Amino acid sequence: MATIDVNGTAFGYDETGEGPAVVLLHAAIGDRRMWDAQFTALAATHRVIRYDRRGFGETGGETGEHAHYEDLLALLDTRGIEQAALVGASMGGACALDAALAVPERITRLVLLGSGLTGHTWPDHMQADFARLAAEAFPPGRLAEYQARKRTPGPADVRAIADANLRYLVAGPERDVSVLPPGMVALVREMCEQVYRHDWTAPQWTEKIPDTRHRLAEITTPALVVIGTADALGLVELSRHLAESLPAAELVELPDTGHLPAMERPDEVNALLRKFL
Repeated sequence: MATIDVNGTAFGYDETGEGPAVVLLHAAIGDRRMWDAQFTALAATHRVIRYDRRGFGETGGETGEHAHYEDLLALLDTRGIEQAALVGASMGGACALDAALAVPERITRLVLLGSGLTGHTWPDHMQADFARLAAEAFPPGRLAEYQARKRTPGPADVRAIADANLRYLVAGPERDVSVLPPGMVALVREMCEQVYRHDWTAPQWTEKIPDTRHRLAEITTPALVVIGTADALGLVELSRHLAESLPAAELVELPDTGHLPAMERPDEVNALLRKFL
């Protein structure tokens, strides 16, 4: 693994292949390792870049005010890339949408897998599910202590929150983790534990939140919206909303698939990417 300096910060980063540029933007419960299958497959026809967002993986989270899409655009500038296709998973999809709105002339394609949306308000039922999972994972008040940096996270609690994410998001609320490939489960657990260890201990920074929610109709970049039907209902609803709101979007629903189809069904996702890109 390598790093690249962007705006004075060292970002974990990999690049391979030649051809039109495509950037892989990871989910908030992982890091750039989630793209192993796509990073290799797309290199046959594309210049492929993956990196760890600010505060994830090998990238530090310095204090101050930052925006993930501004880091993305600065990375493109650093590598001399004028235009790129963006493939974003979960909150990586939100970053891709923010970039497409900010500099539409630089983004050639959007692929949104189980995408988030910057500033989106999750439905009450989804927030209630998260609250229930936190209550099952921790004694009362402990999560708040971690979020406020008032308690050093123990290994058991880090594992508990990672397992909660595996059950609810990665497998999906109606499926058991046992349906997922074992190697995938091990890697997602490792990445997710790292996310929370960092989030509960590292210096805090403020994310600048662009108003993307109400401007989706302005994003005319061709888009492929992919959602696993076993994902949490709030995410399925959001993907359908994105497909309806983006003027040039196509929706693909993958049956019996959770929140990370790029890892759970890499061959199917790679085929979709090759065709769309």
